[in-house]
Amino acid sequence: MTTETPAAHAPTGTPAPDTAAHTTPDGITHTTTCGIRTVLAPGSGPVTAGLLFRVGRADETLATSGVTHLVEHLALHHHGLGDLHYNGATAAVHTHFHVTGTPADVVEYLNGVCAALRDLPMDRLETEKEILRTEAAGRSHGPGHAMPLWRYGARGYGLTSYAEAGLHGLSADDVRDWARTWFTAENAVLWMTCDTVPDGLDLTLPTGTWRPTPEPTTALPATPAWFRGDDGGIVLSSVIPRSTAGSLFAEVLGKELFRELRQKGGYSYTAAAEYHPRDTGRATVTAYADALPKKQDAMVGAFVDLLAKLRAGRIEQADLDSVRATALARYDIPEPAVARLPAEAMDLLLRHRPLTFAEARAELEAVTVADLHRIAREVWADALVQAPGRGLDWAGLTAAPTGSADLVTGRRYTSLEDPKTALLVAGDGVSLVGPNGRVTVRYADCSLVHAYPDGARHLVGHDGFTLAVEPALYGIGATELAPLDGGVPPAAVVRMPPRDADRIPRPRPAERPAAPKGRTAWLTAVLWLLGIPALLLTAVCALLTLAEVDTDPADALGWPMVAASWVVASVFLVPWGVCLRRRGRGLG
Repeated sequence: MTTETPAAHAPTGTPAPDTAAHTTPDGITHTTTCGIRTVLAPGSGPVTAGLLFRVGRADETLATSGVTHLVEHLALHHHGLGDLHYNGATAAVHTHFHVTGTPADVVEYLNGVCAALRDLPMDRLETEKEILRTEAAGRSHGPGHAMPLWRYGARGYGLTSYAEAGLHGLSADDVRDWARTWFTAENAVLWMTCDTVPDGLDLTLPTGTWRPTPEPTTALPATPAWFRGDDGGIVLSSVIPRSTAGSLFAEVLGKELFRELRQKGGYSYTAAAEYHPRDTGRATVTAYADALPKKQDAMVGAFVDLLAKLRAGRIEQADLDSVRATALARYDIPEPAVARLPAEAMDLLLRHRPLTFAEARAELEAVTVADLHRIAREVWADALVQAPGRGLDWAGLTAAPTGSADLVTGRRYTSLEDPKTALLVAGDGVSLVGPNGRVTVRYADCSLVHAYPDGARHLVGHDGFTLAVEPALYGIGATELAPLDGGVPPAAVVRMPPRDADRIPRPRPAERPAAPKGRTAWLTAVLWLLGIPALLLTAVCALLTLAEVDTDPADALGWPMVAASWVVASVFLVPWGVCLRRRGRGLG
């Protein structure tokens, strides 16, 4: 758990970097290295260092998603399979290169990263794209993976719910421009567990500016809200101001969930809550609990009741004292300055004023039960809940939208498979309407278009709604799609490689409904019984007519009787033949 300063302490502007070296009362030295803000604290054992950049998934668009991760991979390629313990990571608002080793190892690693950022190995571009796609295919997601998409849509922080959909369209120039723009000295912070910067460190990077975190978007008309998730668990997320009280509330919430849902109720194996800073001034509280299908309704009810209890102010002083004591104990560990370094660097990167140990202790001591009561109300007011089963309307939450409120006015193309489904193409957008609802993507609000050579267009709106235009399913040609291709922003279009023929949707042949087997069998029996006598009657009439013509033509029944008998026989024989033909095709 990281203790936090209240939101009022967060700066409103971008302070100029402090180039004069100074050491805080906690033993953390602030200085600069090659124009990069640097924090140092001496520690025992190997040197550990991290180079942070204020750029991540939330700074991309859906059409360029993956570019930051691609830069990270290219920057690390030349390190190969050595024994050095190093890695890189791309998160929502930062990218982190970190290493542990001797001072010489650290210098070699960081120098190599910065040299690669200055001149990325573009001969590896397509190979690294494939590696990223392979990495994504093998990555498992937690139960709350979809939460950012439902809260933020297909922009900003919501992109962490998506695959790196822009990889196919990224060119070498796109990647170089991204590195030059975002991986700059002014947009970085270095931290190292040593008292001075090792000799030989060359972190020369392009000059630029510090980049503030992106403004959050929203796909929710109202909160608290819920959407239906898979069976087996419930997830709640809420965005609140960063504060020490908020971090302690998450600890109390986790304690209560474990006690009520696992120890008392026996519904859950995992029941926990977490607090994570999102950006300069806001943090995300996440709570989760699992259950077997037969117990999940009871678990969901207990989960909601617990939140209601906390909102009502029924928070035990003993619980607050317990989590506060745990937080205070973290300042009594050996080398607390070394343990604090990564968080200190992150606060500098996000322009969130770091607290001294004395300030952090004072804020922890000052938190009251009334503060936690206030935080509980804030958490519920902004809550988004992924719930199994029947949803949470009964708890006063609003269902998050699963379709668009409006339709475009344009030319209608009825599905060749389902006459109840239609595509509407207009000059300002496209809509898909069918029995299960409606989805509209306005061109001006389009985050991504995957354009395939066979004419398909897969669109994603800013709100996260997706729509697939498959020409073969609607009988649409390139001319009819001209308004779409001309209306979407060029920056949102990603040209995709050809699809295998068996992956291109085609209309299925329409099937006639099968008659009930019992009725068909009964009808067949009746037609057999009536059709055969009718056929015999026709034959007898014909023979008698011929015989009478030979003896006395004046007394013959005449050919009109034969014709009448044949008509009677046809009434039974024609349906009889149709029934036999249908039974032969498996419809009987």
